[in-house]
Amino acid sequence: MPHRYPIREIARQAGVSEATVDRVLHGRAGVREGTVLQVEQAITDLDRQRTQLRLSGRRFLIDLVMETPRQFSGLVREAMEQVFPALRPAVMRARYHLRETWETDDLIAELDAIARQGSHAVVLKAPDTPEVAAAIGRLTSARVPVITLVTDVPMSTRIAYVGMDNRAAGATAGYLMCQWLRHVRADVLVLTSSAMFRGEEEREMGFRSAMRTYDPGRRVVEVSESDGLDATCETLAARALREFPDIGAVYSIGGGNRGIVAAFGAAGRTCETFIGHDLGDANRALLRSGHLTAVLHHDLRADMRQVAQSVMRFHGAIPGDQPSAVSGIQIVTPHNLPD
Repeated sequence: MPHRYPIREIARQAGVSEATVDRVLHGRAGVREGTVLQVEQAITDLDRQRTQLRLSGRRFLIDLVMETPRQFSGLVREAMEQVFPALRPAVMRARYHLRETWETDDLIAELDAIARQGSHAVVLKAPDTPEVAAAIGRLTSARVPVITLVTDVPMSTRIAYVGMDNRAAGATAGYLMCQWLRHVRADVLVLTSSAMFRGEEEREMGFRSAMRTYDPGRRVVEVSESDGLDATCETLAARALREFPDIGAVYSIGGGNRGIVAAFGAAGRTCETFIGHDLGDANRALLRSGHLTAVLHHDLRADMRQVAQSVMRFHGAIPGDQPSAVSGIQIVTPHNLPD
């Protein structure tokens, strides 16, 4: 049995004699099965406590860099502030670099400044562009690990992606849309905030794939570059409603849902099915009012725990590999809204 502890220490932890531990470790006969399990558990407990000792007093400074509507960055910040204080004995705190829109040069300058100043990690939601990938490379060279959140930059040196499987989320939305519109004649409006976000592109691809499978004759109208903001989405949705009089359902990938609802209201049109993402205050209110049919959601607190583990693994505070972490997809309706 592999171990790294003196027999005396294992015996003390297990509450058995050193001779018993020696027999268990060397696989000799004459030891009851329950005692073997007791010694195995003692070694596991010593491993866990050894990890905690390595963590004791460790401090980590995390930089959260996001281009996203304020509604979503607020949810991520809130999740961080709920999860990080519970990570004792390790201490994690965050610096926030949050904008609804970044000019490319400003975003790259911000990432380069973090590389110069130093950080224990950057958690990044940004467009999948060569400039962003290059900036991630410079952070890696400065020994600052990057974890992409919600939307990935796969052709970069980031150490992990944390978030839902966006293609599966889009396919889930497509499947639900086809079921709910089975007896309804309507075109479907799909809105994204930017074509440069890998996660939104994957959601749209998954959605279209499911629509082709389950309802190939239904028209899908795509509108991009909405910035995920209510005012922009209202303008773009209003234009689409004028151009396509059969639009009667919406899959909102990038946000701005209050603006979309306002456009339908101003046009005197009914939205038969409206599927969105994330449980900010606005989407909660739209679910309760019946304007949103369902929201595809994932647990951001679980994401932040995965982020923390990735950071600690990178810095050798806890053992293990550095896998990407895919979040479970939750389908939330007005009847199962979580607190």
